[in-house]
Amino acid sequence: MEERLKGLMQDLGNAINESLSDSERIAEAIGEIKRAGYDVFLVLEATIGFNKREEGEEADAEEGSVEAPSQEIATGKVRFTSQDQRFLKALKIAVDEEV
Repeated sequence: MEERLKGLMQDLGNAINESLSDSERIAEAIGEIKRAGYDVFLVLEATIGFNKREEGEEADAEEGSVEAPSQEIATGKVRFTSQDQRFLKALKIAVDEEV
């Protein structure tokens, strides 16, 4: 992977992390959970796709805008830990067992 793209991806990750860290609403919600006597573990997963434009193709989007990738990405099978399953059950989300 190009070094420039690696740097840009790192910048994006830092920007997302900073926006979450600076969010007063997220801090309030976490504080409420802690005051209720619970530890908080926040893990977010993002899928970000990149498609290299060929030479001669014009960029349709203005700089700074975000668009969905033009290709679908197959993610494969997901494996849940027992903690994941308890969390989903608490949210009343049913997960089909692997067939």
